[in-house]
Formats: sequence, C-alpha cells, structure tokens
Amino acid sequence: MSKKTAFTTQSGGIPMATPKIGISVGDVNGIGLEVIIKTFSENKILKYCTPVIYGSSKVFSYHKNLVPGSNLHVQSTGSASQILEGKVNLVQSWIEDVNISLGEPTAESGKFAYLSLEAAVNDLKSGMIDGLVTAPIHKHAMELANFTDIGHTEYLGRRFEGTEPLMIMVSDTLRVGLVTGHVPVANVASLLSKERVMKKIAAMNEALKVDFGIERPVIAVLGLNPHAGDGGLIGTEDEKIIAPAIAECKRNGIMVTGPMPADGFFGNKTYQKVDGILAMYHDQGLIPFKALSFGSGVNYTAGLPVVRTSPDHGVAYDIAGKGLADAGSFRHALFLALDVIRQRARHAEWHANPVVRSKGKFRPGADDREED
Repeated sequence: MSKKTAFTTQSGGIPMATPKIGISVGDVNGIGLEVIIKTFSENKILKYCTPVIYGSSKVFSYHKNLVPGSNLHVQSTGSASQILEGKVNLVQSWIEDVNISLGEPTAESGKFAYLSLEAAVNDLKSGMIDGLVTAPIHKHAMELANFTDIGHTEYLGRRFEGTEPLMIMVSDTLRVGLVTGHVPVANVASLLSKERVMKKIAAMNEALKVDFGIERPVIAVLGLNPHAGDGGLIGTEDEKIIAPAIAECKRNGIMVTGPMPADGFFGNKTYQKVDGILAMYHDQGLIPFKALSFGSGVNYTAGLPVVRTSPDHGVAYDIAGKGLADAGSFRHALFLALDVIRQRARHAEWHANPVVRSKGKFRPGADDREED
C-alpha cells in the first residue's frame, strides 16, 4: 500500500480523470472530522484525488476550529454533480442544526452519521463518485438512530444486494480477512459451514488478484480452536468444516493452506510467507493485526463492485475535539482506495486486451506510482 499513487490509464489506455473519492464523516461527536481535516490540509493530496465530503458546512467549520493551525477551505455544493476538481468539496447532506456533544454517543450523532453514509453510498451506486472512505461510527449511537445494520460492512452488503462482502484488514505487511465479523464469540462456531468458509476463501483470492494485483496469491486459513482442534480433541469444527473447505478450494485451483493454529502462526512469523490470512472471527484476526500494524492499518471491504475503505480505529471519544487524533490510518485508507481503483482498471485492461497483455504493457502488481 502506497502513500502516493499516479493514475495514468483506464481500460483501453485512455487517460483517467482524477478519481472522485467520497468521504462519509462518521460520528460528529468523535474524531472523524478531525482526521479528515488533517488529511486534506495537505494540498498535494489533490494531485491524486478529488475529495467529496458528505456532511454539513456548519459542522465542518465547528470541527475545523478545533484543529490547531488548520486553514483548510472547502467548496460547498448541493450535489456531487457540481464538484470541482482540484478542490476539497463538501456536499451538503443535511440542513438541520446539530447539537454536538463531543465524546458522547447520542441519537443525533448517529442520525447525522447515517445521513452522511446514505448520501455517499447513493452517489457511489449511481457512479457520481469512484470510491468511498468512511470515517468511524459508533454502534450504540447508530442503534439510537435506528440504523439496523451491525456496521459498515453489513450495511454495504445490504445496499449492494447479491454481493459477498469480506472485511480485510490491510497494512504494508498484512492482509487479514474474516469469515465472521461483528458477531458474539458464542455464535461463531454455529455460523461456520463448509460453504461459508469456501465463499470467503474465494472472495479473498479474487480480491488479492483483482484489487491487489497478486497473480497467484497464497492464502493461509486459521483454525477455529486451539491447536486447530488437535485432531478433534479440542473441537471438531477444524476437521469437519474448515479442512474440507480448504481441500475443495485447492481442487478449484486456489493456493490455500490450513487450518493453521493461530498462536503459532503469528508467533513464528509464518504470516510473513503468505499473501492473505483468513481468520474465523473478529478478534482472532484483529488482535494480531492491530498489535503489528495499529495506526497504519486500513479496513477494506472486498467482494463489492465498488471500492470502500476506512481507518482501523474507532470514534475515540476520549480525545474528540482535543486536536490529538492521528490522521495516519485515515490517510492510508484514502491511498489504499486510490490504489485499488487504479489496480481494478489495470486488471480490466489486462484481461480485456490480450494484445496488451502479450506485449507486457501492464503487469499485475507492477508499481507505476509517483514518488516525491
């Protein structure tokens, strides 16, 4: 994942316009707008994308005044059809006044996070923007606002009906996907099936090839139980569900191994030898990921026809409004979105034009980024 990306061509070798990246503001009582403001205060980012923030100019101004030294200006508009390249754009997504209560989950903060997300996804579905970066939401605040999905991933899966969304945490050295997401640990085993594990392996394999440009990715699948079940002595899910799913995926041509005991896999650094890791549940994958990559990680939703990323942290109510938030993960999320948009265009050209492929004009995974 790079911090700088040059978008040079799309299918057919035609120059691409600067990608329009939608930004949902997340919980207005958290640090979302702070990291957005800090990120786009760097003018050179406008060389790589046209930001489109979905929110309110009043709320934006309130948070900008809390960021020390910020002189960021936005182009306010009522529609994404009126955005300007070379500017930070803000699409007015509501007109009501907002009572901001920094550091607290409220029905109001959930409501406006929902309005921002809904407006951004509507434009994403209609093709008005090319990708989406979501600032953090708070699950309790969203529940107070009658948001019926558990999180962003589940919401996007519903909005893009018929897809198989896969949450993948991405850093420079790790890509960790999840078979189950935001569910109680007590329910994980009952949610596993051979078919579900196979679908997630296939989704990760496709994402690694299409979105990350890895021609023949190697995937490691973690076991559910300690010691991956130890031959059935510590649970039977690894032997009866996960191993058969892996075996069938191998027969389908996917380079996949496992089930691997999770503790040893990370303890002996086997993760450094594979392109992707599939964990069975949230904390099994995210605890080692965040221990190794916190602050530079990105949450990527694979399996969608659109590109969506988010930072690897939450609303951080404890530091909201104090100017202390680190924008690093949000910045990484922005550039990963740009990288994936570029890579999908290259992959489409690579596979649509055999003449281009035979001449080696594009190589999956090749690096054509500008570096300053």
